[in-house]
Amino acid sequence: MMKKLLLFLLLIYMVVTPPSTKANVITCDTVNDSVIPYLNYVTYGGNVSEECCKSFISCLNNAITTSDRQIICSCIKDLFFTATNILVKRTASIPEKCGIKFPFKISKDVDCSKVL
Repeated sequence: MMKKLLLFLLLIYMVVTPPSTKANVITCDTVNDSVIPYLNYVTYGGNVSEECCKSFISCLNNAITTSDRQIICSCIKDLFFTATNILVKRTASIPEKCGIKFPFKISKDVDCSKVL
């Protein structure tokens, strides 16, 4: 009888408890999608748009764990593989222009494994 009760309680627990999956999975695809609002600034210079700042903030808000931030770092670094220095410099200036504290230095040579 006790065994059946325990199995029943376990079944109830499994049905009632939501799975512990992360809602926002960070991938290079999500990072690449977030790049679109600031392509104009990075390519041509000028002023950083509100959409650009919102995109950076959204990307950061989704980076909950150290692993998330390291993935974002690696994806940005991959995007820089063929980028010119001016494109990298403009991208690196976005957090400051938006008043955002970014968790790592945006550059071609950042060590993403050290991002916390």
